[in-house]
Amino acid sequence: MTPHPAPLVLISPAMAIGSRYYRPLAEAFTARGWAARALPRRGFEPGGPRASRRHDWSYGDEIDDIAAEVAAARTEAPGRPVILLGHSLGGQLAVGNQLGGAPADGIVTVGTCLPYHRDYPYAAPHLILMGGVIVPVLTTLLGHLPKPAFGGPGARTLMRQWGRMAVTGRTPFPVPGPVTTPTLLVALEGDRLAPPSAVDRFGDRLIAGGSRSGWLYRDADVPDGASNDHIQWVRKPGPVVDRVLTWWAASHATASAQ
Repeated sequence: MTPHPAPLVLISPAMAIGSRYYRPLAEAFTARGWAARALPRRGFEPGGPRASRRHDWSYGDEIDDIAAEVAAARTEAPGRPVILLGHSLGGQLAVGNQLGGAPADGIVTVGTCLPYHRDYPYAAPHLILMGGVIVPVLTTLLGHLPKPAFGGPGARTLMRQWGRMAVTGRTPFPVPGPVTTPTLLVALEGDRLAPPSAVDRFGDRLIAGGSRSGWLYRDADVPDGASNDHIQWVRKPGPVVDRVLTWWAASHATASAQ
């Protein structure tokens, strides 16, 4: 029997984080025999333009970037599975791509939910303030969302779309139906930016029930020197990477048996 090729993992970064931050994650996949690379995040790559009144982009632009990367990966190695791993905002974009871009063979999200305030404990009034007041006012006055605001320096259109989602729960990309691709939703215990309950609701809203698996990275699962913090988990990502490999093997076995 011909062995199946190891997947390529394309890592979609979180809001306001450039691709270099994900080097430990890519290296961890490589050490386990897979291939991985982090995709650039607009506005946060060295030498690239920052968000400003002149330089603006949207969720749709970011999704188009991902689609182009998936298409390039297909050209590089036809037949090799492509997995999109999205961190936080990157997971929203990965799902948006899956619904209307160049679909991957698998989706992993880590610390990803919709920022809809009603999906958070106590209805998160700070998200209403941020999405409904701070983002619209600052982006109107300055043409972008400046530091130290959350996500700054953020593109005007993307941050306004994020803000509308926080207030209304409506995604800034079309949702013609749920994602039916195998999807692993990783929640981080104690995560205030993406509470596990909100991660569950993200899956309920956008991923078909038979296609999704979930894993809670608990405090008790964190090795010495590592973290399950919303951002810091990337620095020593071994438990997450191992869970992805286990999930993919199980998903592939299930598909082969059908």
